[in-house]
Amino acid sequence: MTQNSFAIVGFDLDGTLVDSSGDLTDAVNHTLAFAGRPLLTVEQVKTMVGGGAKHMLSQGLEATGGCTPETFRPLYKRMLAYYGEHLSVHTRPFPGVVAALDQLDAMGVTVAIVTNKFESLALRLLDDLGLRERFACVIGGDTMGPGLSKPNRAPIDEMIRRCGGGTAAFVGDSIYDIMAARNAEIPGIAVSFGFLLHPVEEMGADAVIDSFDALVPTLERLST
Repeated sequence: MTQNSFAIVGFDLDGTLVDSSGDLTDAVNHTLAFAGRPLLTVEQVKTMVGGGAKHMLSQGLEATGGCTPETFRPLYKRMLAYYGEHLSVHTRPFPGVVAALDQLDAMGVTVAIVTNKFESLALRLLDDLGLRERFACVIGGDTMGPGLSKPNRAPIDEMIRRCGGGTAAFVGDSIYDIMAARNAEIPGIAVSFGFLLHPVEEMGADAVIDSFDALVPTLERLST
């Protein structure tokens, strides 16, 4: 590890490390079509990602006419089943991700993932993309238990614990990510190319990067 770097760098998954918008949109639209609803565009679905699958579908149903709790449950199961079978059809790492991970590895930095995606789905996706072995741990939205996903600090704290402790920073694309970092009292870096629900400048991040080329210099600046 270089003198001017964090010991641990955590990442969100969807909209930060990988562009999963195509597969997530397909899963939402598969469910909406079954329910007889109008379909949504990729750009519409992007704004619904970040709070987990249940939040994403509830937003999609709300945008197309609303939904009762009784109607929601079977539709949610249908969406999860479809997504589980099609989670890596279109999903790919964002440009520069692999090179940035190589840089961090060469610096001796431990990297991890904290996502609001179910842990099992996150692990399968990383396996499909050949990225799973790059990360010391993967913490999903269900790993810590009910109510303990981002923006709660618990998954960030657990990430740091599993990575052996030390200084840490977190990189994400949503307000959930930046709030979780702030709640855990570590620097939060926002990516401007993710699935933005809010303007990136309004998230309160400690830094904003427009590409992964800027990640290591930004981390080094923040660590000093």
